[in-house]
Amino acid sequence: MSADGRGVALIAVVWLAVLAGAPAVGEHTLGWRELLEPGTTGYVIFWHIRVPRVLLALLAGGALAAAGLAFQTLFRNPLAEPYTLGVASGAALGAVIAIQLGAGATLAGFSVVGVASFAGAGAVSLLILGLASRRRFTTSTLLLSGIAVSLSCSALILFLQYRADFTETFRMVRWMMGGLAVVGYREVLWLAPWVALGLLLLVLLRWDLNLLLTGEEVAASRGVDLSRVRWLVLAAASAMVGALVAVVGPIGFVGLIVPHVLRRLLGHDHLVLLPACVLGGGAFLALCDLIGRRVLAPAELPVGVVTALLGGPFFLWLLLSGHGR
Repeated sequence: MSADGRGVALIAVVWLAVLAGAPAVGEHTLGWRELLEPGTTGYVIFWHIRVPRVLLALLAGGALAAAGLAFQTLFRNPLAEPYTLGVASGAALGAVIAIQLGAGATLAGFSVVGVASFAGAGAVSLLILGLASRRRFTTSTLLLSGIAVSLSCSALILFLQYRADFTETFRMVRWMMGGLAVVGYREVLWLAPWVALGLLLLVLLRWDLNLLLTGEEVAASRGVDLSRVRWLVLAAASAMVGALVAVVGPIGFVGLIVPHVLRRLLGHDHLVLLPACVLGGGAFLALCDLIGRRVLAPAELPVGVVTALLGGPFFLWLLLSGHGR
């Protein structure tokens, strides 16, 4: 087995360890007998609260890291991440509008806030995909367009927050911190197909992504259809990000730093990096959620706050230590 293969295998072992161990950690210690007796309190806590939460973290973290890797390659920008094109801002705007209107009911089993969030993310994604389909739009122009969309959505969010009362403002701010608290497997089953489809598209485009690392001109000279690749990468990443933001809210840092770290360890081949990012990002987010559940127990620290607290200093260390050259 090559060194890269051993690296991915090691990350897979960590991922499996997190999957097996994270549900066992919590405020209440559960006995093995409880876990096998349906109807007991321990059974419900473990199988309907802890396990779905860990599965959701593994899915969301993997999707964020894979989308971050794809965007950093597509835009050839080390600061690109899953929310660069404003998908999260569109989702947040949809959620804030729903909260402002006093939405508290459910629609098709999901909260109206989550549905509105997904609609906002979808609207921004369609706008960005429409721009990407225009041949006169270069990658750099597309990146600037995404930043403009993101800033516009953020301005509207601030306007709505200014007009909201205290309770509404608290709900808005809390939602934008991100969170993985779920009961049951509904959110996991909703997110899984979106993530699977997005990852499948990125895997199929792995050779084109490798060629994009050499530059758009060189990639085009070797037969890469830049417009098609750009559209497909944006569609795959936007579908994953829009679906997960609707469920867990915007969670930063995962899609920015995880691809950087793994690229330093495993090289630039997307055939290796994509599975490594899916496994490493999922394990990282699950561990961050575990920290958030335990550091202020019995209260919970939102996982978005944990990733931001860990990510900012670590990213600065990565740059200042010389590894970010």
